[in-house]
Amino acid sequence: MTDRPRSGLAAVSTALLEMSRQLEVRDVLKTIVASARDLLDAEYAALGVPDDHGGFAQFVVDGVSDEQWKAIGPLPRQHGILAAMLHSERPERLDDVREDPRFEGWPSTHPDMSDFLGLPVRDGDETIAALFLANKRSPSPGGGCGFTAEDEELLGILAQHAAIALTNARLYERSRELTIAEERSRLAHELHDAVSQKLFSLRLTAQAAAALVDRDPARAKGELQQVAALAAEAADELRAAVVELRPAGLDEDGLVHTLRTHVQVLDRAHAARVTFDGGGIRALPAAQEEALLRVAQEALHNALRHSGAGGVAVRLARHGQGALLTVTDDGKGFDPRAVRRAGRHLGLVSMRDRAGGVGGRLTVHSAPGAGTTIEMEVPGG
Repeated sequence: MTDRPRSGLAAVSTALLEMSRQLEVRDVLKTIVASARDLLDAEYAALGVPDDHGGFAQFVVDGVSDEQWKAIGPLPRQHGILAAMLHSERPERLDDVREDPRFEGWPSTHPDMSDFLGLPVRDGDETIAALFLANKRSPSPGGGCGFTAEDEELLGILAQHAAIALTNARLYERSRELTIAEERSRLAHELHDAVSQKLFSLRLTAQAAAALVDRDPARAKGELQQVAALAAEAADELRAAVVELRPAGLDEDGLVHTLRTHVQVLDRAHAARVTFDGGGIRALPAAQEEALLRVAQEALHNALRHSGAGGVAVRLARHGQGALLTVTDDGKGFDPRAVRRAGRHLGLVSMRDRAGGVGGRLTVHSAPGAGTTIEMEVPGG
């Protein structure tokens, strides 16, 4: 057996693993395109998900810089060779896409492309996307298309699994949207039942007090006392409804177990290695535990979505009578001062607010190329 099939199989295995770890549609699309480009040694790769109006709902590219992509202009329409991939069940391997009769040109700022390999991504009988590669880096010795029959076969395998990963990601997003919608509906119903009637009574009582101020101050005083009582009841009802939004796992399992489980889920779902170290933590007041969990979730979200980190470490340790949370990533880092000047906060404002709300303190350590560390200290209860 030659080295090339073994290396090709290893590359396919790596690509499939990367796809299987993504949960959100956009991340799946980016992984498919990057994996295809790397797997087949192409200069450019793209994947288009069609919409119902002759265009593309999403179009992801790899090998084109952000500046080039902005210069190219709006998303392409379903025409020419792009449309052919959406309406064909077989792949297309071309010596020069510009010579194909279906080629209809591209914007002047578009990168120049020649040899081409494209195929539909299908889920059963439905074409859910089209995958394109251009400009094989290692040209064919005999001229013609640099992409080989072996490349076509490998891309076909990748496309089959890409269809599964994309379908699963869509189902995940729909499930999450349904869960959010159901929770919003439940909360809206409970708030209406619990609070709106008291607020209505509060309004009527306040109007009655205003009408009585001049002609019967004593009765007006009684009505105002009733206003105060109704306002207190409404506040209690609202507080009870909000408390229900507290993560159930905190009450059932405690902060350490809840955070460890959350980290384990993220570690399985993302390419980056996510670890957790926590021990010797005494029980903290409910508000502090929730604040620590929410800050950890926000810091993890930033690290996994924006930093390009290969590893993220979460540590929860005893700190005096309180606790110290540390979330460290080895990603690209950033200049916190520049972020503030640009008006972007990466969730830092909400994290600081959460820390301050429980008497704690949040510290951010980061620099371009040096990763990021978020630290949150909370006092003991």
